[in-house]
Amino acid sequence: MAGAGSLESSVDELYARIDELDERDTDARITVEEAVGRLDDGSARVAEIAADGEVVVHDWLKRAILLLFRLEGITTERVGPFEYADRIPLKRGLADAGVRAVPGAVVRWGSYLAPGVVVMPSFVNVGARVGSRTMVDTWATVGSCAQVGEGVHLAGGVGIGGVLEPVNAVPVVIEDGALIGSRSMVVDGARVGRDTVLGAGTILTSRIAVVDAETGVELARGRVPERCVAVGASRRRTYPGGEFSIPCVLVVHRLEEGERHERAALNDTLRAHGVAT
Repeated sequence: MAGAGSLESSVDELYARIDELDERDTDARITVEEAVGRLDDGSARVAEIAADGEVVVHDWLKRAILLLFRLEGITTERVGPFEYADRIPLKRGLADAGVRAVPGAVVRWGSYLAPGVVVMPSFVNVGARVGSRTMVDTWATVGSCAQVGEGVHLAGGVGIGGVLEPVNAVPVVIEDGALIGSRSMVVDGARVGRDTVLGAGTILTSRIAVVDAETGVELARGRVPERCVAVGASRRRTYPGGEFSIPCVLVVHRLEEGERHERAALNDTLRAHGVAT
């Protein structure tokens, strides 16, 4: 098994000549499978939050995933009456890893699910990482390379976007303890802070403004602060063709450090703004 530095160098060398490679390149495939295998077992990750609070992307691992699609042939897997034909197999050993996967859940090899994760009928893509005790609820999607923290609840129908290219692009990051309300979409490298709640149907991209409801001040683009409640909203803008409403995310409540969301109070806060979880 190669060390991390030599494996990274090998992957980068292969990616430099990706157009020359195909399924017959056995040695290249072995190298790439070792790299993606580290994503699968959790010993490596595509991105992480550094000490300064910024997201660091290990883009060589994204290159390994792109190489995997180039080097792997299509194989057939059968699970009961269902048939899958894909270049990436389904993830194995979920029970041994302490993961509960309900029938209808699809988890691709090359993703990592920590002990205590529950996966309802949903989809987790290659390169994604899901922290311990997180619930991936019914019809939720965790896209390629998305980073989801511990104790998170992705409610029904939530879409967590994936990003493989460009390889240096920051993936979606959902920090520990967050609750993403039903049918919300968090995509394009957006980020949700620790212990934050997004109300149902909230759309967050890297370009959408996050606004403080008390002051009207724009807090950030594509990043909802930690320990708050936020809902989807809109604000008016005047253009040459007329006045239109464009989406934003509105922070309607903040918690003090150490304070937790009390369920009844949380529901009251959300109902006051016409949304739910």
